[in-house]
Amino acid sequence: MIGVIADPADHVVVREFFELFKTPWEFYSPDRRYAVVLCAGDSRNIGNATVVIYYSGRKLERDRQGGVESFGERRVSRLLYEENRIPVYGDVLTFDKCAGSFLVDEASQECAAYLEEGEQPTVVRLGYDLFQEVRTLLTVGQPVANASIPALDLHIALLRDIITGCGSSLVEVPPIPAGYGCIACLTHDVDHPSIRQHRLDHTMFGFLYRAIVGSLNNFLCGRIAARDFLANWLAVLKLPFVYLGLAKDFWRDFDDSYLNLEGGLHSTFFVIPFKNQAGKKADGPAPAIRGAAYGAKDIAESVQKLQLAGCEVGLHGIDSWIDASKGREELEEIRKLTGSADIGVRMHWLYCDQNSPALLEAAGAAYDSTIGYNETVGYRAGTTQVFKPFNTSQMVELPLHAMDTALFYPSYLGLFEQEAKKRLRQLADNAVRFGGTLTVNWHDRSLAPERLWGGCYRSLVQDLENRGAWFATASQAVSWFHKRRAASFVTGSAERGEASAVMVPHQVDELPALRFRVHRPRTTIAAGTRGSVGYVDSPVKGSTFTSEASG
Repeated sequence: MIGVIADPADHVVVREFFELFKTPWEFYSPDRRYAVVLCAGDSRNIGNATVVIYYSGRKLERDRQGGVESFGERRVSRLLYEENRIPVYGDVLTFDKCAGSFLVDEASQECAAYLEEGEQPTVVRLGYDLFQEVRTLLTVGQPVANASIPALDLHIALLRDIITGCGSSLVEVPPIPAGYGCIACLTHDVDHPSIRQHRLDHTMFGFLYRAIVGSLNNFLCGRIAARDFLANWLAVLKLPFVYLGLAKDFWRDFDDSYLNLEGGLHSTFFVIPFKNQAGKKADGPAPAIRGAAYGAKDIAESVQKLQLAGCEVGLHGIDSWIDASKGREELEEIRKLTGSADIGVRMHWLYCDQNSPALLEAAGAAYDSTIGYNETVGYRAGTTQVFKPFNTSQMVELPLHAMDTALFYPSYLGLFEQEAKKRLRQLADNAVRFGGTLTVNWHDRSLAPERLWGGCYRSLVQDLENRGAWFATASQAVSWFHKRRAASFVTGSAERGEASAVMVPHQVDELPALRFRVHRPRTTIAAGTRGSVGYVDSPVKGSTFTSEASG
């Protein structure tokens, strides 16, 4: 059991952190005995614990009493732990005491943590505020420069290593379903389901420019193959006949294209509710080009086909992020079309701010999947996991990790296909390492001319299949994390190694089971043993699972 001492203002952050790091914990009581006490910024003497971990970016009284000198505070640092870079966005304190250090500031090479052993309790001191970092990551998010770093997941991994490296075992319900390597959410924003709807507008002219000039340039520089170059030019030649109804609309069969490519792996399609509505920005009307040339009713046949195939249809919102009453109208339009009461949301152009989660919940959204980047791929919230924003009571966020347009558009990353595949493999590596969900957005028209990005997407799907991923719709992934959040622990004495049990409320579902993980104690924090397995997993079958392990 972990006892936590934190400022009352951070208690909501502490609770959410321990939903992500699902291990037994409680707010500290001086009457209890703990294997570990995690103390955020409090320098009181703690005698009822085997290990005490202090987090603070400011000098504590216990630092002065122990004669520890610090080099001073700085902001926005990258800390090095083994092969990992962990960005810290609040104050960072470095120390002259490097014996037992396992964490250093990348720029100065000064120690940002140290370990004191030999007396009870063992003391670990880290020079930053963990819960301030969690708050920043789940509200403000990370800048593009650190997008590739799953910072929150690394904070969890570091804390786990500290606890086990100080000789304590640890029980956990990890964010990985039993029997699977990770969770994969394949999603598709439906922005342009028919080129026939675009005549003499920016979308049509953009298509012509990219299909003719862009394809030629990409072919000459080796970015695309000759067959794609020819396919794009052929599509340009066919375009007049498409408008006359004499040739197939090559954007219109997005539903069949994805159903065939995914081969029964259920995905999620986010659909715009109303046509020709650009919506609002925070400071006024949004650009007119944000308005879609279709509304959900215009693709009712495709929606029905996707639902019959087991796919999910959600809302690609316009003003839901800023206006709860508009959100209710938009959600109702999708409910009427799908017949489903629980509708999730991803905002068009990823519009959002810190008030959006509360407004979406007030509108009746089942979940949101907007938090991600337009211009790059990675971890805006620093995590692979579904999390609950601090201003909602139930609604959760399924973070978005990769969009096709971010990978390939010249104004964004502008990657070659092999480079894009490498980026996606790195994201998949992290999904396997940390658990959670890899959420990918491949737009409706991205398999068709002028994009023809199907090869990269097919490679990603195959890679995830090889890794043993559970392919879940967005709703299924969110439901699994709700199931994990509902689990609770009953623990015995950490000192006597009594049984620890995880309790899962009884419910009938077809979701994968949770797993119960027991981490073995180790003799050092930075063990450098990434290739070894320092834990034992067991599936949680039924409503209770019990393991003989210290708490």
